[in-house]
Amino acid sequence: MLRIQQINKSNLIRSFCTGAPSKSSFSPVGNFLRIGDVVPDFSQDSSVGQINLYKTLGDSWGLFVSHPKDFTPICTTELGRLAKLKPEFEKRNCKILALSVDSVKDHLEWMKDIEETQKVKINYPIIADQDRKVADLYGMIHPNADNTFTVRSVFFISPDKRLRAQITLPASTGRNFDEIIRILDSLQLTDKYKVATPADWVDGDDCIIVPTVSDEDAKKLFPKGFKKIKSYLRVTPQPNK
Repeated sequence: MLRIQQINKSNLIRSFCTGAPSKSSFSPVGNFLRIGDVVPDFSQDSSVGQINLYKTLGDSWGLFVSHPKDFTPICTTELGRLAKLKPEFEKRNCKILALSVDSVKDHLEWMKDIEETQKVKINYPIIADQDRKVADLYGMIHPNADNTFTVRSVFFISPDKRLRAQITLPASTGRNFDEIIRILDSLQLTDKYKVATPADWVDGDDCIIVPTVSDEDAKKLFPKGFKKIKSYLRVTPQPNK
C-alpha cells in the first residue's frame, strides 16, 4: 500500500508496507526502496495485457528492469539479450518483467524492431508506464539525470516479494547480464547455505563461510572441509557443487 504525505510543505516522502505491522519505509521521493523492503505491488497494462506484479511473480523470483524509452539503441540490445537469456532465468525460477514509459502500442511496434535486429522473439512482458505510476513508485526516475525517462534500474525480487538487490545505471551504460545472473546465483546460494560469495565469484567457485558459524559447526555443515586463513576468513568449496 502506498501513501504520500507532505511534511513541512517541502519534504515529500512516501511510505509503503514492509510486511511488519505498523512499520513502513520512509525516504525522499525517487530513492526509497531499500534492500529487505517488501516491494510495492501494482497492476498496469503491458505488451501481454494488464498484469499484476504479485500475481505474475507468484512463488518465483523476479527480475524487474526499467528502460528509458522505446526505439532507443541500448534498450534494444538489452531487451534482445534478456530474451535470449530467458532459459537461464527459468532454470533459476526467475521471471522477467521490463518497463518503459511509453505506450503498449509503441511497445508492440518496438518489439518488431528488436526481433528483427536482435534475431530473437520477446518472450516476457514489457510494462507500459505512460503515467509514470510504476516508475515513481519504484524510484526509477532520477531528476538530476532526467526528469522524464527512467534510469536503467534492476530490481531482484525474492519469492516473498522483498527487494534483495538493486542495480542503477545511467541511460548511456548498458547492463551486463552475466553479472545479473551472477548476482541471482549468489542470492539463491546464500539463502540456502551459510556462506557468502567473495570478490569476482562465479557459480562453481569457492565460497566464504559466514563469521556467525563456529569452526565446530562448520565441520558439520561443510563436509567437503574448509581452509581457515583467519578466524573470520574461511574458504570452502561451493556446497551445492
